[in-house]
Amino acid sequence: MTKEQKDWIDNTTLELLLSKWRFSTMGDPWFQGECGTYYSSVMNEKRNADPEAWTTASKRVGWER
Repeated sequence: MTKEQKDWIDNTTLELLLSKWRFSTMGDPWFQGECGTYYSSVMNEKRNADPEAWTTASKRVGWER
C-alpha cells in the first residue's frame, strides 16, 4: 500500500469509501493485499463508530450505477 492510498482511505468520506467498495471492478488493486485489508478495516471502524451515518451514506450510494 502506498502512502497516497493510505492517506486517501484515512481522509475520504464514508460515502466515497462505500461507492468505491460497491462499484469497483473485480480484482481492483485497492481491495487486494495490505491495501484491501486496511480499506475494509477503516470502513468497519467507521461503521461501528457511527451506524446511523453508515446507513445514511449507504442509502445515498445505493446499489445501482
